[in-house]
Amino acid sequence: MGQISEPSSIADPSSKRRPSRTGLFLPYILLALVIAAWSAGWFWVRGKVAAEMDGWIAREAAAGRTWTCADRTITGFPFRIELRCASLAFARADSRFTLGPITVVVQVYQPRQGILEAAGPFHVEQGDLTGDVTWTGLEGSFHGASDGFVRASLVADGIAGRVAGAAPDPVDFSAGHLEFHARPTPGRFASDGAVDASLRVSRATVPVADALLGNADPADLALDATINQAATLRTGTVARELDAWRRAGGSLDVALLSVAKGDRRLQASGQIDLDTAHRPQGLITLRAAGLESLIAQVMGQRFGAERGALIGNLVGQFLGGGRRQAANPSPEAGAPGDAPLKPLPPLRLTEGRLMLGPFPIPNVQVPPLY
Repeated sequence: MGQISEPSSIADPSSKRRPSRTGLFLPYILLALVIAAWSAGWFWVRGKVAAEMDGWIAREAAAGRTWTCADRTITGFPFRIELRCASLAFARADSRFTLGPITVVVQVYQPRQGILEAAGPFHVEQGDLTGDVTWTGLEGSFHGASDGFVRASLVADGIAGRVAGAAPDPVDFSAGHLEFHARPTPGRFASDGAVDASLRVSRATVPVADALLGNADPADLALDATINQAATLRTGTVARELDAWRRAGGSLDVALLSVAKGDRRLQASGQIDLDTAHRPQGLITLRAAGLESLIAQVMGQRFGAERGALIGNLVGQFLGGGRRQAANPSPEAGAPGDAPLKPLPPLRLTEGRLMLGPFPIPNVQVPPLY
């Protein structure tokens, strides 16, 4: 028998084409391309930030305002832009300050939102005045928009400072906690440049004021106000910016100013602006509790100790001083056991004078701000 040959239609296994492995490596290739593109984009943004900052500093210098960011670095790859200054300094004709170190962080995918962290000390000079402030922690945040900003905040703890030059002796102060928040006033920012501001300070002390007030308890302060024409304010000199604000019709609408210091409490509201002599002017409504002894002291300087004490006693009776809170406290009352807040005569600032109702407050003159 002859040898049977295999049919020619049966292919040699070795002749089959092996499958391509390109599909296995394609995700890695795409990932590498994305990483390369992202890296190039990040470095482009980094360069853009540096160029914009250099341009802004140059424009400020041309206007007479010098900013110095010592040992500037821009890092944060791959998702953040972190601007760091070993110290930040500012100088212009009427003032200067130093601060540092400072860090500003912005997410690449949220370029209009930033976080600021700063370490003290902060030193400022304004004419003959100097100020120094330290803190244990300070953080700020900013949420911008194409036509301005959405909100800005600043929070600080463990504040301690000193101001020199305003009085024969330096004035020391401290605060346990501070919060400041600002936002455009809804419906009024575009037309009036109005900005809502909220300030809270807790456990504040000013020893020199304690001696005058006869009360060494720490104070808690709250302020809610609207700054009209705030959009006109820039980084120019104080005199120039305040005068531009005054001429634009700027004013401060105080919705609430609350100060609590031991058993003494004060609430105020009203409006303040600047007169043609650059002095604050306005009308403030007041509610208070526990201020009769202070009023007696102030009025005694003008009318004598005996008559001052009499006025203080009358005011104390008017304010309900010494009476404890009723079982069903009113909305004006503070904590249980506190005397209720009672209205005082309005506080008027006019032509450089400070008047409580019809009575001018003795030895007090309101000077021009610039």
